Amino acid sequence: MDLSKEVEHGNLGPTAGDGGIIKLNGHRRVEDDLDSHNAQKNQFQNGECGVNEFSRQNQRKLEKLANGSPRFPNDERYATENFSNPVGVAEDSNCDPHGHHEKNVSCSVDTNCDDTNSASEFSEIVIEKREVRVGDSDDEPLATETDVAGEKINGDVERMIRPHSQLPKPKAPPGVTIDEPDGDGYPPINRSQSLPENTAVDLPAIGKFIREKSNSFSAAIVKRLSSLKDNDDLKSYIHSNLTSNVTEFNLLGLKVIVNLKNGSESGELDIKGRISFFSRSNCRDCCAVRSFFRERGLKFIEINIDVFPTREKELVDRTGSSSVPQIFFNEKLFGGLVALNSLRNSGLFDQRMKEMLGRKCPYDAPASPVYGFDDHEEERMDEMVSIVRVLRQRLPIQDRLMKMKIIKNCFAGAEMVEVIIQHLDCGRKKAVEIGKQLARKHFIHHVFGENEFEDGNHFYRFLEHEPFIPRCFNFRGIPNDSEPKPAAIVSQRITKIMSAVLESYASEDRRHLDYVGISNSEEFRRYVNLVQDLHRVNIAALSADEKLAFFLNLYNAMVIHAVIRVGHPGGIIDRRSFFSYFQYLIGGHPYSLNTIHNGILRNNRRPPYSLVKSFGAGDKRLELAFVKVNPVIHFGLCTGTRSSPIVRFFTPQGVEAELRNAPREFFQKNGMEVDLAKRTVYLTRIIKWFNMDFGQDKEMLKWILNYLDATKAGLLTHLLGDGGPINIVYQNYDWSVNS
Repeated sequence: MDLSKEVEHGNLGPTAGDGGIIKLNGHRRVEDDLDSHNAQKNQFQNGECGVNEFSRQNQRKLEKLANGSPRFPNDERYATENFSNPVGVAEDSNCDPHGHHEKNVSCSVDTNCDDTNSASEFSEIVIEKREVRVGDSDDEPLATETDVAGEKINGDVERMIRPHSQLPKPKAPPGVTIDEPDGDGYPPINRSQSLPENTAVDLPAIGKFIREKSNSFSAAIVKRLSSLKDNDDLKSYIHSNLTSNVTEFNLLGLKVIVNLKNGSESGELDIKGRISFFSRSNCRDCCAVRSFFRERGLKFIEINIDVFPTREKELVDRTGSSSVPQIFFNEKLFGGLVALNSLRNSGLFDQRMKEMLGRKCPYDAPASPVYGFDDHEEERMDEMVSIVRVLRQRLPIQDRLMKMKIIKNCFAGAEMVEVIIQHLDCGRKKAVEIGKQLARKHFIHHVFGENEFEDGNHFYRFLEHEPFIPRCFNFRGIPNDSEPKPAAIVSQRITKIMSAVLESYASEDRRHLDYVGISNSEEFRRYVNLVQDLHRVNIAALSADEKLAFFLNLYNAMVIHAVIRVGHPGGIIDRRSFFSYFQYLIGGHPYSLNTIHNGILRNNRRPPYSLVKSFGAGDKRLELAFVKVNPVIHFGLCTGTRSSPIVRFFTPQGVEAELRNAPREFFQKNGMEVDLAKRTVYLTRIIKWFNMDFGQDKEMLKWILNYLDATKAGLLTHLLGDGGPINIVYQNYDWSVNS
C-alpha cells in the first residue's frame, strides 16, 4: 500500500503534537505498545544503525505486513488486515449518526528522523482492532456499538450518540446504496465503488439503443401526421389555426410544434421588393389600406404628405394627381383602395404581389422618408429684428428695485428710447412708437404687464429673460425671431402631424399609445420643431371654432409631449407639477395644461380642489377665454390616463360635431352604468370634479341622457320618470398611464 497517497487523501497522516498519534479517517488513536519502536529510534539516534540499513529494515517490515505476517504474532490485536480499501482499514462497525462506518486504525511513525527519510519512509505501521466500552458505574448498562461510539483520549471520554428514531432521517447522497435498516431503524450505508480501470464501454450497443429510440419516435410522428391527413376535418383544423400558424400536440410526453405554411406566408418569404404608399392624415381610405397591410403581416412604407409636404410634388409626377392613397410595388404603380379591394375579392392579390415584388427594389422606386432632415422653407425675418438685435447689445440689462421687489434682467423705457434715437437718428415720438410695436410683437414685455410701452422710468424685459421661460418646453435656448406665421396655418399643421402620430403609434381604439415609438419617430421630431412657431403667434386672429380646435388639440399634444419629457405623474404632488409646470410659450405668454383647461376653455374657473383661479385680474390671457362653458370639452381632453377619454384631434370645420361625439363614445364604453335594481347610477369621477359645469344631480342626469345609447337611455329614463330617489356613485379613477 502506498502510504504517501494515503496521507495525501487524508486517510493516514501524522498529527501535530505527540509523534505516536496517527490520524486515520479523522480519528486519533494512542499506540499502547511503543517499546520496540522506541528502541529502534534509540539505535538510530546513537549511530548503531545507518540510514540505509534503517530503510532496508523498514522495507522488510512493510513487506511482512503486506504478506500477512504480523509484527507481533502473539498479540491478537494486530491481525492481518486487507489494505485494498483505502477508506477503511479496521473492521470496527461503529457508525456515526448519518450511518457512516468508523474505522479505528493506529499507526506509529518515526518523527525524529531527518526530513529526507521521514517524508518518504515510515518506521512501523500497527493496526489495532478492539472493542471500547463506556460506562461510569456498575449500575449503568454498558453502551453498545449501535448506541454510543466513543474513545478515551488523555483521560477524557468522547461520545457520539445517535439521534432519536422519530427525527427525520437525512437522505443518502448520490452514489450511495442503502441496505436494509438495522434494529434502530438506521440503515447501514455502503460507499460507492469505483469501476475498474479496464472497464470497456460498449459503443455499438449505445448506438443501437439510440437508433431504436429514434426509429420509434419517428414512427410515432409519422403515425400522428398520417392520422391527421386521413381525417376529413383536417382542412377545418388547419383553417382554425391559421391565425397562429402553429399546431401543437403531444407525443410520448414530448411537445411537437409543426409550422403550417399557407399561401400568404410562403408568398411573404418570396417578397424581395418593397411596398410603399402615399397617404394623408385623417383619410379613411388610407386607414383602410394601412389596416389591410397590417392584417396580412406585410411590411410597408408610408409617406404622409402632410408630414412631408415636399413629397407631394413627387406624388403628382408619378401618378398625375395628388389624390391618396396611391400604392406602389417597387417602382410600379399598383393603384388605390379600389384596385386593392378588387384584387383581394378575386383572390389574385397574392399572385399579383409575387409577380411585382419577385425582385429587389430598384433605385427609381419611391424613397423612404429620412429621419432628421427638415423640409427647406423660406422663412422671412421680422422687420423689427435688426432693431431688436441692436437693443440686445446696447441696453444695460440688470436687476432693479421696484415696488419693494427686486426685478431681474430688466431695463428702463427711457434707456431704450435713447438707444433707438441714436441708432435710427429719429425723434423721440417715433422711438416710442417703435417701442410699442416691439411690445405688440412680444419682443419686450412690461415686468408687471401694466402697459405696452411708455417712455420714462418703467421697467421692461426681453421675452427670453422672462422668469417662466425655463418651464416652457417649446423654447429651445433662443427666441424665434422669424416673422410669426398665421395661427390658423400653425394650428392646421399641428393637427395633421399629431393625427399622423396617432395613426402610426396608437391602438385601434385610440386608448393606448406607444410613447417610446412616438418619441423616436420623425413625426414627433417635426412636431417639436413646429411648436417653436408659437412663440409670438397671434391667437386672437383665430375664429371661435378655430380657437376651440386649437386649444383642444394643443392640450392633447402637450400631454403626449409631457409624458415623454417629464414622465406621467405617479402621485398627487407629481400631478401638480405635471399639469401646472409643464408649459408652452404661446403668443408671448406661458400656457400650462391647467391654464388651457380651466383658464381658457372653462372661462377662468377654479380647478378642482383649488382656491386660486388660473388668471388674475388684468391678465391679458383672459381675452382668449371662452365666455360660455360647454361641458363636452371635458370629454375631448385626454390626460394620458386609462380612465380619461381617448386622445383625439379636431378639425376647425367639424369641431362641434366631433365634440358631441366624444361624450357619446365615452359613456358607451365604461364611463356610465345604470343598476336598475339598486336605483344607482355609476358615473365617471370627471363629472364630480367639474360638477359646476354640469349643474345639479337631476340636471346632470338629463344632460347625460342626450349622449347615451338606447339601452342605457331607457334605464335612466325609467329612473327619472318614476320620481323615486336616485343614488349616484362615482367610479374610481385609474391614474396609470395609457401606454
